[in-house]
Amino acid sequence: MNHRMEHDLLGEREVPTEAYYGVHTLRALENFHISGIPLSTYPNMVRALACVKQACALANRELGLLDEARADAIMQACEEVRAGELHRHFAVDIVQGGAGTSTNMNANEVIANRALELLGHERGEYKFLHPLEQVNLSQSTNDVYPTAIKVALRFEIDALIEAMEVLRLSFAAKAAEFKDILKMGRTQLQDAVPMTLGQEFSTYAVMLEEDQQRLREAALLIQEINLGATAIGTGINAHPDYAALARKYLSEVTGIPYVTAGNLVEATQDAGAFVQLSGVLKRVAVKLSKICNDLRLLSSGPRAGLGEINLPAVQAGSSIMPGKVNPVIPEVVNQIAFLVIGNDVTVSFAAESGQLQLNAFEPIIAHSLFDSLIYLRNGCLTLSERCVKGITANLDRLSEHMNRSIGIVTALNPIIGYENATSVAKEALSSGKSVAEVVLSRGLLTREQLDEILRPEVLTQPRWFKR
Repeated sequence: MNHRMEHDLLGEREVPTEAYYGVHTLRALENFHISGIPLSTYPNMVRALACVKQACALANRELGLLDEARADAIMQACEEVRAGELHRHFAVDIVQGGAGTSTNMNANEVIANRALELLGHERGEYKFLHPLEQVNLSQSTNDVYPTAIKVALRFEIDALIEAMEVLRLSFAAKAAEFKDILKMGRTQLQDAVPMTLGQEFSTYAVMLEEDQQRLREAALLIQEINLGATAIGTGINAHPDYAALARKYLSEVTGIPYVTAGNLVEATQDAGAFVQLSGVLKRVAVKLSKICNDLRLLSSGPRAGLGEINLPAVQAGSSIMPGKVNPVIPEVVNQIAFLVIGNDVTVSFAAESGQLQLNAFEPIIAHSLFDSLIYLRNGCLTLSERCVKGITANLDRLSEHMNRSIGIVTALNPIIGYENATSVAKEALSSGKSVAEVVLSRGLLTREQLDEILRPEVLTQPRWFKR
């Protein structure tokens, strides 16, 4: 393998000639064998870094700090990275020490070396365009890295909201399909009162819609950035007009309306927006897991469980039990939820552990949030396509449960009174008779009265009968 010589504070090192990264990235590759997950695994983070560097170059050019030729080369290199090129050269481990410095250096070097090629020079000929003096001009890792994380998170939030919409529409479609199918509702796993299967599935659609809105609210906090803060928020080594220009151009490059934090010293050390987003993702995970628990319960059996719905069979379920089919899609979404809940704990500890003017633990915050967002997105799409769309109602089992349940006696309570209703329920439970049979045998209601009360539209919405 051919090499070129590069140097840094610690001395000279050989860098592979074909590499767009440089000596700083090389040392990070040697230092951080942690997760085995390179930065390129998160393409939106790579694109976000390029967006930030492009915005900074535009600001520096306008301020006269960067000449046209170098600025144009940097911006073209950024455009190529944003288009998906050179991603494999973003090679540092996502989990790293140094508050993200290795990531920023990796981006500076890749962009610089590609810009050098565009200017007609060789990689590593930094006397013509330098990773730190030009690409990182007016910047610090401490404002570039958190800003890039927020840009990437905003991309991932949008993708998750879209995936949740796909799943929401799937549940809404099932709600419409099942709107006239009566079933027993349950509280604490015990028979409660009648409802429709459509009402049960519409609940899931509403739960998702609520959390889509919570994500949109969290995204607004993510849009507040500290670009222009440089090292600790004082803006040292940056032009007085730089922060506003960099924010303006970042908004133009991404199409997202970012705002500069009112206090850059506070914004550079405060990870509160990440904690807020993590909490919302945990909320999404908890509710998705609850929905999947319900789907597993409702489909349990097929003969010795509830068996009220049928999940699509997507694979054989056992290596020893012939004919067994398991609810594997809800199960995998449950596991995604467990991961997200654990990630929220990680984010909380990392945010709390920052000291003084900087939080050095943003790499693990970013890793945790990216994984939560990506896993949840994939889980929503998988649950929709591989499970919810294929759910069918087991009409015979639903009807059987309705007819056998004593919970229906609640609907009779306003007519026959609580004491009579309790007595009817007790007899039905002990005798094995249906509630209707007991009521008719006691002459508490006529068949016509009973039929009127037990109509689906009466059982499943507010209605009052006078005694």
